[in-house]
Amino acid sequence: MPRVKRGTKARRRRNQILKAASGFLGKRSRCHAIAAEAVHHSWMHAYRGRKQKKRDFRRLWIERINAATRELGLSYSAFAGGLRKNDVELNRKMLSEIAISDPATFRAIVGTANESRA
Repeated sequence: MPRVKRGTKARRRRNQILKAASGFLGKRSRCHAIAAEAVHHSWMHAYRGRKQKKRDFRRLWIERINAATRELGLSYSAFAGGLRKNDVELNRKMLSEIAISDPATFRAIVGTANESRA
């Protein structure tokens, strides 16, 4: 059986790892074995971060809506319950944007949510 050196394929694979590790400090960007471990860790953190980003933004939107509704004398949970009872289907992201950019419209939405409480 002939000997196979795998020169170009192995080099290409190593270079992909080193390219992904460019910008890392010290040997983590130059030594393939150490760079491979660092890159795999970074991929793991990136995967987890993509999930966390969704949670973080949802929390931010809820905090913004809560702050805006409390200024109008209503809690977030009462506001959300009122919207559900009145079949208002606006997501948290849009409600947050409306609360920031157009307070008059948000006041009208809070009024709609408040109708079911009375």
